[in-house]
Amino acid sequence: MRRKNLLLLVPIFLLFACSTPPSQPTEMEWAIVVHGGAGSLVKNEEMKTQYETHLLEAIQLGSDMLQDGASALDVAEAVVVYMEDCPLFNAGKGAVKTLEGIHELDAAIMDGSNFKAGAIAGVKDIKNPIQCARLVMDSTEHVFLIGEGASFFAQSQGLEMVDNAYFNTEQREEQLERIKNEEEDANPRGTVGCAVKDKQGNLAAATSTGGMSGKKWGRVGDVPVIGAGTYANNNTAAISGTGHGEYWIRRVVAYDISALMEYKGMSLQEASEEVIFNKIDPMGGGGGGIIAVDKLGNISMVFNTDLMHRAWAKSDGEYGVRLAKGEEKTFNKNSN
Repeated sequence: MRRKNLLLLVPIFLLFACSTPPSQPTEMEWAIVVHGGAGSLVKNEEMKTQYETHLLEAIQLGSDMLQDGASALDVAEAVVVYMEDCPLFNAGKGAVKTLEGIHELDAAIMDGSNFKAGAIAGVKDIKNPIQCARLVMDSTEHVFLIGEGASFFAQSQGLEMVDNAYFNTEQREEQLERIKNEEEDANPRGTVGCAVKDKQGNLAAATSTGGMSGKKWGRVGDVPVIGAGTYANNNTAAISGTGHGEYWIRRVVAYDISALMEYKGMSLQEASEEVIFNKIDPMGGGGGGIIAVDKLGNISMVFNTDLMHRAWAKSDGEYGVRLAKGEEKTFNKNSN
């Protein structure tokens, strides 16, 4: 009789065992990821070291702010300002030139908590375009300002204005000459961006660029187009893109990643790979990638080029920097 009772309990035990919820992924208190553009390999070891150093400095700035309780928006803006001021990257100081030899800059920022966003395009005299994008979001009823109108607004808000020559570097002068001499193709890649989750659980993304080297006719890429190169949604992820903007716009890359997560239940990594490898790749010529952080603090860095400058940090002490595929430097502040 006792044996029979024990056997009757077996299905009940299995029922409870099978209904035990799976272990949940650890949620990061905060997380941050940055990129400095995608493209071809950097063969100069000294230049690689410089990129790594500045990427890690940007991450350190953001990490310190997040640890002190700063908002995702403030962190994303501050980190992109740092990268706009670094002449290595195609944003702010060091931005590429149009075929006419002018710098035209674009930037965007988005708040995942309320879907507010600000963007500017084709500006020539705003020292830090991402600051203007933030002001468009915070101080106007608009989302997107362009050209002279954006510059007038920036000046009225007290932002630092500069001569267009401020953005130039010797590297960009040489690049433009090669393009004019047909020794180099116009390059659609090169951007800086940041995606952040803060201690309050809010997400934000910010992106800034000089656009395509040797571009014509006031061309604007994906960066300031909300949903293409920049997007944030607290329910899914914050995303910043870098690549051939025409393809990113057509595929609405950043929003598509968020939508796959929200409507199909994909993880951040699954959604990012689906968009970059199964949607962008088949179109051809759309090289680039994305960085993103989801609502749990998971980070994704997916690209289909030889290289994407990127670095990240999480509240558990993990941080790192990568340039080319397979090149990796990962650390943990809490390890001995």
